[in-house]
Amino acid sequence: MAFSDWFSNFAKATSRATGRPTTFALAALVVLAWAVTGPMFHYSDTWQLVINTGTTIVTFLMVFLIQNTQNRDATAMQLKLDELIRAMKGAEDAALSLEDLTDEDLARVKAAYDRLAARARAQGLDGGDAGARQAQLDGTEVETTLQDVQSTAAEASAAAQVAGETADVAAASAEGIRAWAETAKRELKQSRRKDA
Repeated sequence: MAFSDWFSNFAKATSRATGRPTTFALAALVVLAWAVTGPMFHYSDTWQLVINTGTTIVTFLMVFLIQNTQNRDATAMQLKLDELIRAMKGAEDAALSLEDLTDEDLARVKAAYDRLAARARAQGLDGGDAGARQAQLDGTEVETTLQDVQSTAAEASAAAQVAGETADVAAASAEGIRAWAETAKRELKQSRRKDA
């Protein structure tokens, strides 16, 4: 078994164990026992050093375990979302791997969806055909924007790999944008059906 496999298994097991109420209760008991022994040790520097050192070591090691778990979960979530986008009829394949886009490109896609959502809301409030036509036009604009940034996604992905950067922050943003995009697309499809 390779070290990375061993570490992944260890991180999973530790994540499950540390997330349980009994583990929290055990940690609380350790802190309580430490606090109760304060008068016995006259609140000495050594007494304080014990808890400071223990918590620092545990925190330091847990950072790596938590990061491993988050990386694995984020990757799995991205793959599942990509599969949903790929499998949905009428979904924009350009929305796949949005997490690899630059902040500027993500802002452009978000702005296009903002306009689409605003038009869809306006249509819902006034019930007029003008709002539906504008929402349809904005839907086309979103599709165009997604196609424009598709080439940038490949470049951004390559740059991220070369730089060795993780995509955690981008993945979290992309997940939010994808959820929002799916809602906006549903609203657009509903408005198109109503107009038809």
